[in-house]
Amino acid sequence: MSVFAQLVERLADLLQPLFGASAAAAAIVLFTALVRLLVHPLSRAAARGQRARTALQPKIAELRKKHGKNPEKLQRAVLELHAEEKVSPLAGCLPGLLQVPAFFLLYHLFSSDTIGGRANALLGHELFAAPLGGRWADALQDGLFEGAGLVYAGLFVVVGGVAVFSYRLSKRMMTASPGLPAGEQQVAGLGAVTKVMPFMSFFTLVTVAVVPLAAALYVVTSTTWSVVERAVLYR
Repeated sequence: MSVFAQLVERLADLLQPLFGASAAAAAIVLFTALVRLLVHPLSRAAARGQRARTALQPKIAELRKKHGKNPEKLQRAVLELHAEEKVSPLAGCLPGLLQVPAFFLLYHLFSSDTIGGRANALLGHELFAAPLGGRWADALQDGLFEGAGLVYAGLFVVVGGVAVFSYRLSKRMMTASPGLPAGEQQVAGLGAVTKVMPFMSFFTLVTVAVVPLAAALYVVTSTTWSVVERAVLYR
């Protein structure tokens, strides 16, 4: 944690001339972008996997006709087909899972009063009037649209816009590949995941409301990046 704290502080020092008192917040956004760049090759691989799974739909349709009355046999046949074609039905989840450690690092860093036995200096940084270690509940004490509350209002507007765009994008992708959910719904609950996926970005609103502002910035930046990335890679 001490090493990670030093990384954020050094990034903030580099950005100080450009962002002033909000340099630490800008450092978190930059850190998030660096994490997303590292994960981007996996996102591209996930997009290729999506196209490969779509190409398998005719074969999966044949398996459904052949084993439609035997769900267990159908599931095994679909899994074997994916293995033969070297396509993973869950490959798209990997980029998101690899970002979880970075999120929890930020969450812990801005939830701790001390780091390495010393006072956590990062808690003194702000985004405009909102402390990076504070939460939405704290901001409400000063008023919904005043000071820190106004910062959170701006974040909620951004997240809401991104969530609506993500929902429409997901629905469009599902419409473009109508056979995908039906073809793979027998694979380890993938059908349920597919149904929930268009609504995932709306859960970000809850996350932003309950985590420290620094972690919320990571979530908002990463979610926005993810939606733009999907729009480009899956076009």
